[in-house]
Amino acid sequence: MDQIDAQTDQTEVTHSFLAWLPQFRREIWILATGQLLLYIGQGFTLVYASIYFVNELGFSPTQVGLALSSSGFAGIAGRFWSGYAIDAEFWGRRRTLILSSVVTALACFCLAFASTFVLLVLGNMLLGLGVSLYWPANLSVTTDLTTVENRTEAFALTRLVDNLGLALGALLAGQYVAMSGNYSILFILKGLTYLLFAGVIYVAIGETRQPQIEVRNVWQDWSQAFRDRTLLTFLSANIIFTIYAAQHTSTLPLYLANFIPHGNTESGFSEQWISYFFVWQVFLKIFLQLPITRLVKTINHVSTLLIALIIWSIGFFLLWIIGITPTITLPFTIAAFSLIALAEILYSPAGVSLIGEMAPLNLRGIYFSLESQCWSIGFTIGPALGGWALDHPETVGVNLWLYLITGGLIASVILTVLKQQMTVVGKSDLAVDGF
Repeated sequence: MDQIDAQTDQTEVTHSFLAWLPQFRREIWILATGQLLLYIGQGFTLVYASIYFVNELGFSPTQVGLALSSSGFAGIAGRFWSGYAIDAEFWGRRRTLILSSVVTALACFCLAFASTFVLLVLGNMLLGLGVSLYWPANLSVTTDLTTVENRTEAFALTRLVDNLGLALGALLAGQYVAMSGNYSILFILKGLTYLLFAGVIYVAIGETRQPQIEVRNVWQDWSQAFRDRTLLTFLSANIIFTIYAAQHTSTLPLYLANFIPHGNTESGFSEQWISYFFVWQVFLKIFLQLPITRLVKTINHVSTLLIALIIWSIGFFLLWIIGITPTITLPFTIAAFSLIALAEILYSPAGVSLIGEMAPLNLRGIYFSLESQCWSIGFTIGPALGGWALDHPETVGVNLWLYLITGGLIASVILTVLKQQMTVVGKSDLAVDGF
């Protein structure tokens, strides 16, 4: 009898959990599964790319910053092309996703053997090109397969599987590097996961682009997007968000390894400890992404972005503190990573959902391409800025985080203007309450 009751309780828990999960079309779950594999590979090099290039291959932080920034330049061109390709009859969403995965895999194989600065730049340019094709297509597919009511949660699911993959990949990579010290194999494994993802898309995801009766005029489509004042205002603020995000994978690992006076090594924290910080941050995002996204559904997207900006700035302030304080660096470091995790949880679904609502049906590719273009600009400016700052510790150094907070004040003003613009033109902004 007790065994039957236990089985009944377990069944009820399972049904309750399944009922709690968002109700999406099958393709959304398949895409999420493929993306989980993709981001396990991404996690292999999340923490270690800049450390590997500087401490193992002997490049300077400025060289690494410039090489990482070259991916942004390639991404700018790629995103403009993807804006056309995603809505085009021949390419569409599906073929663009497959192409992006193959190009990114080639980039990873190139970086695995980047013994010269030329190869380092070439690998990063291919990486930027592949990523520039991926995200606009991914976001367009997700928007096509969801409704206004469940779209924000679909984007939250996207971020959840990203972070789960990053956590698993970074944790596995941290243990592997600690045992073997071999970084190059991580890039090879990352490339293989991108090829696997291309296979998932080819087999399981059909084209979601809606057929268009009228002949498209590409120049008119781009012109229409650039005349959308609310879109341009959002993009201006979003560039600052992406500069913030760029610091996590370029500047922050190197800062923690070489610029913290009281870490667990002479110069800072070890690679293994740094991986633990990133895994902690990622696990917070995994467990809190869906609950917090549901919690803020009653707040409009622009207000959510403002809250994220404030939290992010506090996290950067704590990163500045650990670079100047002689003691208790560990609690401040954990707190900084926790706050940045919360800011990212709020930022990503709100930002892309806002673009999804702004975009006309026939211009989704272009709108998401322009949103993704912010990431090219941010990852062009961010790594170069961070690398230069760390190369000049006397003039900038740890004060980089204070300068970034100043940029956040500018973004908050821009978002306030955006909120007023959306009120005037009457654009929908999901559920709006007293904010």
